[in-house]
Amino acid sequence: MRWGSLMMRHTLRITLLTSLLFLRAFAQDHYLVRAPVSAIGQIASQHGLTLVRSLSGSGQGLHVVSVPNVYNAAQLVQGLKSDPRVQWVEHDAALAVPEAVANGPQLRSHSGHLPLTDFQNMVYYFGTFAWGAYVNQPAASLIHTSGSHQLATGQGIVAILDTGVDFTHPVLFSSLVMGYDFTRNWTGGSDAPDLVPTLNDQSTTPILDQSTTPILDDSIVLDQSTTPILDDDNSIVLSQSTTPILDGYKAPHAYGHGTMVAGLIHLVAPTAKLMPVKVFSSDGTSSLSLVIAGIYYAVDHGAKVINMSFSFAGTSQELTNAINYANSQRVIMVASAGNNGQALVLYPAGYSQVMGIGSTNNQDVRSSFSNFGSVITLAAPGEGLITTYPFNHYAAGWGTSFSTPLVSGAAALLVDINSSITETQAVQALSNAISIGQGLGAGQLDLVQACQAVRGQTPTPTPWWPWQ
Repeated sequence: MRWGSLMMRHTLRITLLTSLLFLRAFAQDHYLVRAPVSAIGQIASQHGLTLVRSLSGSGQGLHVVSVPNVYNAAQLVQGLKSDPRVQWVEHDAALAVPEAVANGPQLRSHSGHLPLTDFQNMVYYFGTFAWGAYVNQPAASLIHTSGSHQLATGQGIVAILDTGVDFTHPVLFSSLVMGYDFTRNWTGGSDAPDLVPTLNDQSTTPILDQSTTPILDDSIVLDQSTTPILDDDNSIVLSQSTTPILDGYKAPHAYGHGTMVAGLIHLVAPTAKLMPVKVFSSDGTSSLSLVIAGIYYAVDHGAKVINMSFSFAGTSQELTNAINYANSQRVIMVASAGNNGQALVLYPAGYSQVMGIGSTNNQDVRSSFSNFGSVITLAAPGEGLITTYPFNHYAAGWGTSFSTPLVSGAAALLVDINSSITETQAVQALSNAISIGQGLGAGQLDLVQACQAVRGQTPTPTPWWPWQ
């Protein structure tokens, strides 16, 4: 047992070193270049560039190149644009996540107010046992999860473009299918390699992380707020540390985000398949090219729904191309609208082919942190949502990042009813929501009304009672 533990530590240290080398490579300026596969090697050589990677599948013809720091990047880019073999060039900057506190106290943990009455309550939920506080949480009642399961339970593959998913979590295990880890270029999509052994084995208690919203440099936001961890041995341990320690391993501050998103999709669509497409490292780092590669991969590997719980300020021609391709393949795309509390248009939620999702509290009121306005298609609960977390634990999250997977799960319910449903048809069905105004589009998600609409029934609003 001791030997196995040492070997695991050794493997994780090698993985960490590989990750550091990968990030170091991004110290050079990166650019997306669209050019014929047969010519990119020669193009890179002639312009003094290094070919980092070429996208495969439907992304074929798009390449990432690096410009050495000693070169004049502007001149090299101009040279590329003048090359007749090159169709398009745009910047692909490395993105790093600082720990952000600028968004205000509304994003701080409210874990002390979580219900503590049913920690012992485990319930059978579609093939496995899950914590009752997860299955029967207030958000599930607000969007009428139980009623919708009389009409549909989910079908098809939901791709989760995020930080990876814990393949061993008993609630998610039977729903997960193999995806891909673009941060390391290997099959899977697990977040396990992001863990680093601590210096000693004294800490075996999961820690309640009180990190606030990570914000990526270059205006990309991983729309996550707090991720308090609810220990399954009925204890809660509070820590101000932004690095949670789990069973002897340190986890970066964005660790577990993808597993949390997966749990919320599964809550709504328990028989849908979940495909992790890891385009963010668990420290929150990513790049435009990884997101684009993830979209092409998801479409090419059968995803019917793509969940994107992140946002960034600017648009991109190559991202637009990827979104258009997914839309042409009848893929339903759902993205978080952002946690700035403003009427901002962020992307990918800002694309007309993507549903932008805002957040509400349990009183059908827009969350103070939720963006609003033209970018919002509809909203879903996004405060204190209880969901899965690695190491067979549960967590609570605040943010549009966690409202979004509820709508992605809803889309999977619609696919269960009509396997050929399009993005436009899905939007029409989901627009049968609870009208609440407040700049939140069609209103708050109502799963029963949406399913009824696709089934050709007259949507019937389900009354909501405060004591549900």
